[in-house]
Amino acid sequence: MSETAQSPPVIPIARAVQDRVNPVETDSANTFDLQNVRVYYGDMLAVKDVSMGIHHNQITAFIGPSGCGKSTLLRSLNRMNDLIPGARVEGDVLYHGIDVYGPKVDPVQVRNVIGMVFQKPNPFPKSIYDNVAFGPRLQGRKKNLDDIVEEALRGAALWDEVKDRLKDNAYGMSGGQQQRLCIARCIAVQPDVILMDEPCSALDPVSTGRIEDLMVELKKTYTIVIVTHNMQQAARVADMTAFFTVSANDETGSRTGMLVEYASTSKIFSDPVDTRTENYVSGRFG
Repeated sequence: MSETAQSPPVIPIARAVQDRVNPVETDSANTFDLQNVRVYYGDMLAVKDVSMGIHHNQITAFIGPSGCGKSTLLRSLNRMNDLIPGARVEGDVLYHGIDVYGPKVDPVQVRNVIGMVFQKPNPFPKSIYDNVAFGPRLQGRKKNLDDIVEEALRGAALWDEVKDRLKDNAYGMSGGQQQRLCIARCIAVQPDVILMDEPCSALDPVSTGRIEDLMVELKKTYTIVIVTHNMQQAARVADMTAFFTVSANDETGSRTGMLVEYASTSKIFSDPVDTRTENYVSGRFG
């Protein structure tokens, strides 16, 4: 194959941001700019026409009834939907002005820079230490692993609880500790963004409080986007809140999520513009 016919090189997104490969003019206060984003599963439109900016070093909450596309949209931010057969994203998902879905962007690196914590704690069947060291080892960071592990565990407010049992299997930890371990595993690879999909839904109130306190502390360093069904949680921790609803097609039975309103959390909960938002946050709907 001739040199001119070869595909363009795949560039890790961290370098793409640094080198500004095909940048688009966006709001410099935003980590993400979403422009008319639509997500499909096969022929089914799961989320339609979402346009919004997600601000640096803030917590943005996605709220709304089940099936409104909150988690689907969240997964589009770091290309997790690529792993679902038939899923595709249209529109623009811009990260620091770079198209996340651009042909020169490495999707694996996208997920390193834009980390994710899932609904159910999912530690690896390894020691606490090896869970946190797993990502840095994959990145080839073999030096100073002890320091990397300690820093990540401290960042997840877990170090003092586990520093004397780092060789113990992570499955022996409580649910709340396992979720903080997953956060430590995420930040050990030095991401820029942390996505959280219902991170407290499987936890007791005490563990939930610890995770919420941790989120508030982490936003000093990271941009955080959280999906939650818990409106009180969104009100407690989020700087910005996006309310989604769902429309159903009576003929096909399909359901499509849509963004109704996006504003500061205080406005969403005290002075929403749309009556659908008001009905949801007041408990009259959803």
